[in-house]
Amino acid sequence: MGVGPAVAIPRLLARHGLAAADVARWEINEAFASQALYCLRALGLEPAWLGGRVNPDGGAIALGHPLGATGARMTATLVHGLRRGDAGELGVVSMCVGTGMGMAALFVRE
Repeated sequence: MGVGPAVAIPRLLARHGLAAADVARWEINEAFASQALYCLRALGLEPAWLGGRVNPDGGAIALGHPLGATGARMTATLVHGLRRGDAGELGVVSMCVGTGMGMAALFVRE
């Protein structure tokens, strides 16, 4: 429970022929810090987190974890961040969704 991004993100990247290094900005939901750390370590994203590419505007712990609106909040944060142009053109949003399932979506700034 809570580690769905660790499974969903690699499948998303493989489907599009991408590597984690190709993604400029990540929004990964973390209801609890232990879940976030597990996902970052499982995905090899700790350096990206330290470099300010994972949840750069704050994640669920800082901004809130609104029931039923987490996906909308995360997607809006990601798209706005990509639109500001302070990152590259690819962004990934991912979260666990009920009973441990995970989802991930790729966004491209054009």
